[in-house]
Amino acid sequence: MKKILFIQTAFPGDAVLALPALEKLKQLNPESQIDVLCIPSTEEIFLAAPYVDNTVVIDKRKKHKSLNSLFQFANELKSKNYDSIYSVHRSLRTSLLVLLSEVKESYGFSNASLKYVYKKVVPYELYKHEVQRNLDLIGSAYDKESWKIRPSVKFSEEVITKVNNFLQTIETENLIAVAPGSVWATKRYPAEKWKKVISYFSEKNYSVLLIGGRDDETLCDSISENIDGKVFNAAGKFSILESINLLTHCKLLISNDSAPAHFGTSAGIKVLSIYCSTIPEFGFYPYLNGSRFVSYNGLKCKPCGIHGHNNCPLNHFNCANKLSDAEIIKVAEEMLDEY
Repeated sequence: MKKILFIQTAFPGDAVLALPALEKLKQLNPESQIDVLCIPSTEEIFLAAPYVDNTVVIDKRKKHKSLNSLFQFANELKSKNYDSIYSVHRSLRTSLLVLLSEVKESYGFSNASLKYVYKKVVPYELYKHEVQRNLDLIGSAYDKESWKIRPSVKFSEEVITKVNNFLQTIETENLIAVAPGSVWATKRYPAEKWKKVISYFSEKNYSVLLIGGRDDETLCDSISENIDGKVFNAAGKFSILESINLLTHCKLLISNDSAPAHFGTSAGIKVLSIYCSTIPEFGFYPYLNGSRFVSYNGLKCKPCGIHGHNNCPLNHFNCANKLSDAEIIKVAEEMLDEY
């Protein structure tokens, strides 16, 4: 049996967008064992993918942070005797792992650190979608529409039961979700504007569900405070898989350019992404079921970086402040009217 290792050690959103390539990789190699090298926070995503056989976890922040522990981890990988490695991750650490693993076949992107470590270097095309780039890496052909693959996961009975029990405690008729958080401050649409969006839909008799991680609880509390109507804060209460399952019960997700947008794509629902300091052309926009995005364009300073910043570099944050809540409401209503 051929053994293949797929490396994706980035954030949860990137992990979700790696699933279509993994599914195709399994289709291209049906008799092969496909393992994924990931970080602790994304392991549950890959364990729930029926086309992934095993996960190998690297803890870059703790257990495997030092150079010595990295070499030890590389020896562990080498002992697994992989035949091929595909790495969508492009860091120096990853390239060193690939080098030390001594596999016969290795595939990496042209903008990877130490790209010459890889036996096959695939062009990284910045303005393609991330799903397309990952399909390029594994050599899977696609056309204008066929690349739009839903990142599928399988839910356990425990996940389904927990979500259903929660849904019984809230009003689920006309349920929409809002994800106002992000790791990067310049990706976060301002809280006062989120309040206006949520208030509008609450007054229109929609139930609004706020989602996010534990770090988003305080933000979601502040946004939902003093809003009349059916607004429920679920931030910090659910795992990634539970959040995806929860979103399958929603008509629409409104999110920043952040991981929850990709959770919505995996859930198969319409997603409206809000772009502040980043742009959809970087290749992380929602792409299924009539999903859309909004962005205030025409600023010379936008984009100011591919990931965002902790503060606006020019101290005005015009990319968010000039994007009106009325525009977001208008597009969201159009998407809801399509049902």
